[in-house]
Amino acid sequence: MVTFRYLPIAVVALFTFFFQEGEQELHTIDGFAQGTEYSLRYYANRPMVSKNELDSILLEIDASMSLYKPNSLINQFNQSEKGVRVDAGFRAVMEKSMEIFTETDGRFDVTVAPLVQLWGFGPTPIGTFPDSAQVRETLKQVGMKQLKLSGSMLMKSNPKVRIDLNGIAQGFSVDVLAAFLRRKGIQSYMIEIGGEVAVSGKKPDGHGYRIGIEGPPPAGTGSAAPVSSPFRHVVELSGGAITTSGTFNKYLTYKKGKISHLINPKTGYPLDNAMVSVTVYAKDAITADGYDNALMAMDLAEAMTFVNSRKYLEAYFIYRAPDGSIRDTLTTGFKKLLVN
Repeated sequence: MVTFRYLPIAVVALFTFFFQEGEQELHTIDGFAQGTEYSLRYYANRPMVSKNELDSILLEIDASMSLYKPNSLINQFNQSEKGVRVDAGFRAVMEKSMEIFTETDGRFDVTVAPLVQLWGFGPTPIGTFPDSAQVRETLKQVGMKQLKLSGSMLMKSNPKVRIDLNGIAQGFSVDVLAAFLRRKGIQSYMIEIGGEVAVSGKKPDGHGYRIGIEGPPPAGTGSAAPVSSPFRHVVELSGGAITTSGTFNKYLTYKKGKISHLINPKTGYPLDNAMVSVTVYAKDAITADGYDNALMAMDLAEAMTFVNSRKYLEAYFIYRAPDGSIRDTLTTGFKKLLVN
């Protein structure tokens, strides 16, 4: 049998607060949505949002983009012959997905859904891994060039094309909640869904919000933190978003082997390169969330060049060196976010 193995999320919000003088008070909301936990921390002189409001927003997104909701829009599209009319949120996610697909030369591809299911990471369990013939056949259904977005219509040229938005929809969800908070007049907040984080403003003490970045246990001379530390690094933000994609926190085991949940849409096989995890900082979570997956599919030199050529991205990489040790590196801009 193929079994799932989960490890802790790779980005952890550090919610350590102290009493502050004045009218601004800390308000907290925690919940469960989209198959994971979410947390909101914000400062205001009174409660300004409720858990029911947040849950309602997230349920609406699920009704549109969750593969685990039988009647969701995404499942209607996947089951259709030619396509369906989508809502504004779905359209925004598809526009960003198409942008990242082009920017990354197809390394980020939402039509990877048939391959995700083939390898056992989709909504239906599998009993055995596919052979090379099954992979080749399934690859015919993959490729965002088989999609067309016209107004509110999302169309496909191949009826077998199916999409999976799990690599970007959670970042979109974070941004939607952040926009909701701003409309409520909340200026200082941290919102996190399953390790995807957006931050705005500073706490009353003048400091930003701190976020711990986890990784696999340190090993070798290139480890970024002592064994006693639960985090490889801690960053402090007063704006923007940070997300992580990695192979160490979600994988399948079969006999003695492990395979990553991240599938290469070009080869049809799970990623098998030196990258262990990529943490991306961007102005919004949908951008960070989309690019962290694509960067995982690159080798380290290419990924560093890619990020350094784009002013809207910063990144931190954990990778496996040729000698087997776990090492890390980061862009200059990301280094500025670190707490010494």
